[in-house]
Amino acid sequence: MSDDSPLDRLNAEEAAAAEHDLLACCASRRWADEILARRPYHDLAQLRSVSEQVLRALDWADVEHALAAHPRIGERATGPGPEAAWSREEQAGATPDEDLAAGNVVYEERFGHVFLICATGLTGEEMLAALRARLGNDPAAERDVVREELRKIVDLRLGKAFG
Repeated sequence: MSDDSPLDRLNAEEAAAAEHDLLACCASRRWADEILARRPYHDLAQLRSVSEQVLRALDWADVEHALAAHPRIGERATGPGPEAAWSREEQAGATPDEDLAAGNVVYEERFGHVFLICATGLTGEEMLAALRARLGNDPAAERDVVREELRKIVDLRLGKAFG
């Protein structure tokens, strides 16, 4: 069984072990439960497609559960697990910055949750510009943006975990 791919292991694992691996990709238990319920996956593309469908269908409370696991942009995730390591990689372009820290506070006061952006490949300046632009969104529009940013992050993490 040691020759199995990570995707083969996801398909074959007991639910608790598989859920642990999935929650590193997205902290929404409902998302993880839905992904588990739809096993087996023939390839990464199918897993990513199902993930996108599930993310789009999540209640906002489930999205908020996922958001709660994400550090603020510019703050480094701590801990030894894959989720923390991936977060540090994803935010490599964001250095601690007073403007970003202040923007995070304003954003959280306006929308009630952490500013989420798929930070991979972005500079701190690009992230700050996006944060400032998104402050002009109404709450419904911002929820749509957040859902799409979460989808992009989860998609990248699925590739790292099961690709």
